[in-house]
Amino acid sequence: MLRYIVAMVFAFIAAALATVFLSSSVADWVVARQSFESSDDAENLHMLVFIGTNAAALFVGWLVGWVIGGAGRADTPAA
Repeated sequence: MLRYIVAMVFAFIAAALATVFLSSSVADWVVARQSFESSDDAENLHMLVFIGTNAAALFVGWLVGWVIGGAGRADTPAA
């Protein structure tokens, strides 16, 4: 049970840090390297990359928390 809580806390922290420090910069970088017919296309790509970066950070944070939460756990074989 504690492993799930640790994983969720790490996921939240990673997503929050990515939202504040990383996602906007990555989205700006991706959009700057494309050419678009309209500004709506640029905004759509920016939004997609922003959310994708946040989702990736959420997943990575969850994985790190899952590993850390399970570190010290002694698995006993089932009888």
